[in-house]
Amino acid sequence: MPLPTSPVIRRARLGAELRQLRRQEMLTLEQVCERLGWASTSKLSRIELGQSRPDLADVLDLLDVYRVTAAKRDALIVIARDAATSGGWWRALGEMGERQRTYAELEAGAASIVDWQPVVVPGLLQTAAYARLRIVAGRLIDSTVDVEGDVRARLIRHDVLRRADPPRYTAVLAEAACERGDTPVRVWREQLRRLVNLTNLANVTIRLLPRGRVPDGGVQPLTPYSCYSFPDPADPRTVMLEALTTDVRLVAPTDVERYERLTGRLLDAALTPEETAAALGVRLAS
Repeated sequence: MPLPTSPVIRRARLGAELRQLRRQEMLTLEQVCERLGWASTSKLSRIELGQSRPDLADVLDLLDVYRVTAAKRDALIVIARDAATSGGWWRALGEMGERQRTYAELEAGAASIVDWQPVVVPGLLQTAAYARLRIVAGRLIDSTVDVEGDVRARLIRHDVLRRADPPRYTAVLAEAACERGDTPVRVWREQLRRLVNLTNLANVTIRLLPRGRVPDGGVQPLTPYSCYSFPDPADPRTVMLEALTTDVRLVAPTDVERYERLTGRLLDAALTPEETAAALGVRLAS
């Protein structure tokens, strides 16, 4: 069975490869677009930045301009097809907004995922009722949100944890994320029960960071974030920073490595998986 791939990461990798090939040929964006008869450089710029789903015919034209050898050409065509995919699981995500779709694409091809959440339960671990409360709250500042569509889409994303070849998933949760707050008791107990049940999956690890436990050196993450690695080591490891209006994707190795070091410090300070399961069980029983 072929390894799963993440279209959003394949687009980033394809863009980086094409940009490098263009520079090797000492061509500007304008020169390439002139040779191909493209109206402006924006199309090529978006391809190189991984911001658009590439058309295979356009990629083949670029490979001709860059005089790519047969072996390299075949490899890039495979990447281009992965980057442009709209079949299989992708069709099931049609209801998703753009932000949630990006996370779904990353999750679908990931070999490992690490989530840090200081306030709420991460999306991959949420029940439908808990997700609905979070999405409804978000609608107070963005009235365009389709609440029920986003809930259904989030539940589809959950399938990645139980597929035949699931990613290794680790959630590091600050204690505040595991407190009921203003969540209705029934909804919160259902959410706690899901967390406890998920700790029984071999590929899922949940770690609780108790209030007052500070990572070594006192470094504290300022925002929720997720780290992704992929089966193909040539696909760039990625960090997603969650913000109010948009999310930031980091692929530069220096940026990713900093977040990986931060994750290591968080894990060193957190309860063990066994201690976390016990703590969640106590909360559920109370």
